[in-house]
Amino acid sequence: MEIAWFKKIRKPKQPVEHKRIQVPEGLWVKCNGCKEIIYKKEVLRNANVCPKCNYHFRISARERLSALFDDARYQEVDTDIYSVDSLKFRDVKSYRDRLREYREKTGLNDAIINARGTIGGLQVMMAVMEYGFMGGSMGSAVGEKVTRAIERALDERIPLVIICCSGGARMQEGVLSLMQMAKISAALGKLHEARVPYISILTDPTTGGVTASFAMLGDLNIAEPKALIGFAGPRVIEQTIREKLPEEFQRSEFLVEHGMLDFIVERREMRDILIRCLKFLMNAEALAAFAPTSAAPSSTAGSDLVPGAAASGSENVASSQPGQTREPLPFPSPLVARNKITSSPEVS
Repeated sequence: MEIAWFKKIRKPKQPVEHKRIQVPEGLWVKCNGCKEIIYKKEVLRNANVCPKCNYHFRISARERLSALFDDARYQEVDTDIYSVDSLKFRDVKSYRDRLREYREKTGLNDAIINARGTIGGLQVMMAVMEYGFMGGSMGSAVGEKVTRAIERALDERIPLVIICCSGGARMQEGVLSLMQMAKISAALGKLHEARVPYISILTDPTTGGVTASFAMLGDLNIAEPKALIGFAGPRVIEQTIREKLPEEFQRSEFLVEHGMLDFIVERREMRDILIRCLKFLMNAEALAAFAPTSAAPSSTAGSDLVPGAAASGSENVASSQPGQTREPLPFPSPLVARNKITSSPEVS
């Protein structure tokens, strides 16, 4: 037997079972702007904005509603409107299956939410597009819901706010989706004649038929920083004109510089700026002088509201046909627009 006096005989290492470190999913997010890995809770605390490069992450429609309305309380209306496969369209899968898939995924009937509530104490009608539902594309149901939001604002003389986030018109519905551009624009024309304020907020992305219609027709057109806003994409435009486009083309900063937008507001300041804009557009003295004699009771006003959630308002609609006068919803009491003091015969 040999004795190792001057060297140490090492015993062979026993194989160790590979143990994978379990990292909880969703704990970190990668910023699409600076490409940094960021702690998700830090992003959430910063209103879903990157704390390093100020990149604005996309958020859902319900998150926007909760962030803007007072105490995150709002009443969802027009919940029973949804698209159908009128053309029996099919590509890789049928349009009907796609609709069912996105309804299960998002919990929404279509790519927009109509809601009403108060912002800074002012009653507001709001329509918010959901990009998670087929890229926020505008189909016949989206067009109908936007039109109904406009009609509600017109009937009740309250400001209208539309938050746009869309890839354009929904080609699976063909001309039925393209017709919504004209229908919505005509409804906004009536809102403008009645001098009821309309504020359009454009987020990333706002493209196609939405940009070509109601997104750019606001009394104020506001955008988030670095938002992609345009009709056709930059690649298509470059191939058409055969020229190199300027840097930051079709971004919100570029559009402000060329007079297409009024100003840019960061998400953390959006609610405060929106309150200031609404108070500027609404005549408070006229509202007080021409307030309706029969206001809805305050006990009924808050009974149907749940913080951060929505209550269906479809039962309160007198008629489901667009363009017809509806009874105002019980929450909250309606306001009177400043055009009450004008002598226009068109305003009742």
